[in-house]
Amino acid sequence: MSNGTTRKHTALPKAQTLIEALPWLTRHHGRTVVIKFGGNAMVNEELKAAFAQDVVFLRHAGLKPVVVHGGGPQISAALDRHGIVSEFRAGLRVTTEDAMDVVRMVLAGQVQRELVGLLNQHGPLAVGLTGEDAHTITATRHRPLIDGERVDIGRVGEITQIDTGAIEALLADGRIPVVSSIARSEDDGHVYNVNADTAAAALAAALGAETLMVLTDVEGLYEDWPNSDEVISRLTASELERLLPDLASGMVPKMEGCLHAVRNGVTTARVIDGRVQHSILLEIFTDEGIGTMVVPDGPGAQDEPAERDDDEGKAA
Repeated sequence: MSNGTTRKHTALPKAQTLIEALPWLTRHHGRTVVIKFGGNAMVNEELKAAFAQDVVFLRHAGLKPVVVHGGGPQISAALDRHGIVSEFRAGLRVTTEDAMDVVRMVLAGQVQRELVGLLNQHGPLAVGLTGEDAHTITATRHRPLIDGERVDIGRVGEITQIDTGAIEALLADGRIPVVSSIARSEDDGHVYNVNADTAAAALAAALGAETLMVLTDVEGLYEDWPNSDEVISRLTASELERLLPDLASGMVPKMEGCLHAVRNGVTTARVIDGRVQHSILLEIFTDEGIGTMVVPDGPGAQDEPAERDDDEGKAA
């Protein structure tokens, strides 16, 4: 009898954890969550496996996850193998026609297939598609402003239109869409590489998602980097907009994506540390959260099951 009693008591923390998740399970049930997969979580085997478990957990918990991915490290490695030099201008990769062939092959044929395979270890759930499929993402040639002039950097796209029909059909069928961030242009028929952070934000807005989650290789948005490693746990769209000009270049597309999302109907956008195993579950289903959460301006901004204090939301 004592052995049984001991087992019951040691299991109690598990029950407490499940009960803590209940308000969030209730709130998010049936809602769409768009997750941008990137950083170390894409290349570390344990983190990849944990990511797949988290996404499948969301699906079985009654949410509708959509995964969007890029593949910077894999693209660079493949270009090296093909003897194609990676040229960058103002931090942007110049994508020639030869390079675009490699980008397309890596994103749709390597990164996506591996992620679909990891998710489908847990059941017939994931279906891969690219922005080209069913006109999901349409783009035009992106000519960034560098030193006051518009510059042609090749097959890099700027999103002009989103069609969510294929993704919504997959979600209605209980599937997990895995979207590669490449798109076709209506102007010239060419295929373009699209920034995955931007693509995830545009899809989240078009789908009317409850949440956009962007995995990064930092704890979140820092209060005063590099002078401090204090993470901002929560800020409004207007507060974020004021901070944008001073952010490190790598964070700009992520935070611009979060801003676009919450200003276009997404309830919350979160930048979370993809180096922490199960960071997605910690962010969605616990009191503390992990990372930085962006909310719209106005009264609806406080509509969370529990408040976060200023010193919460940091990675463990």
